[in-house]
Amino acid sequence: MDIFDLSWISFVITFLGTLFLIGEVLVNARGLFALLGLGFITVYFSAYVETSSFILMLIIYFVGLFLIVLDGKVVNDGTLATLGLSAMLISVALAAPDFVTGLYAVLGVLVGAGGSLFFLKAFKRREMWTKIALTDQLTKEAGYSSMNKEYEKMVGLEGVTLNTLRPVGTIRIGNKDYSAVSDGRWIEKGATVRVVHVDGTKILVEKVAD
Repeated sequence: MDIFDLSWISFVITFLGTLFLIGEVLVNARGLFALLGLGFITVYFSAYVETSSFILMLIIYFVGLFLIVLDGKVVNDGTLATLGLSAMLISVALAAPDFVTGLYAVLGVLVGAGGSLFFLKAFKRREMWTKIALTDQLTKEAGYSSMNKEYEKMVGLEGVTLNTLRPVGTIRIGNKDYSAVSDGRWIEKGATVRVVHVDGTKILVEKVAD
């Protein structure tokens, strides 16, 4: 009995292939993960599709992987990554000889993509997707001025709301106008407020009791 006659073997191959390929995208494995992933995916397509379709399926799969890389380096909003993952799923599903094998292959890609995230805990991550979240704290110790000096001195001062804070709005302190935010409550226009916290240029205020 040929091992590729077992439907679940497609899960193992696509899982390992995707695990290592996306792992190479996420961390710096010096090309080792890329070689392993390429090997597994090549075995999958060569085992299940004819020679005439082999190149096409392989291209679709790696175009999907390329879109994920492009999203991480350029776009950073997840759109291309989603399209890329979809292309990878379509390629392995179309290459499968039957529905069950295709389903296992699709699950292998999904689980492999998710499992590759564990590499981030063991290897040095690549500088990708840094626009999605700010990883560095803008602290004074790191060489940044974490608070504008003018704003820092405003804590405890009182002002008047120029419009309704819902919870964001505009307040006036002295003869200057500032953007401010309440603690989630709406504060009506013309109310007296006090600055309770400043984070950079973000001003948190609370209503002063009448």
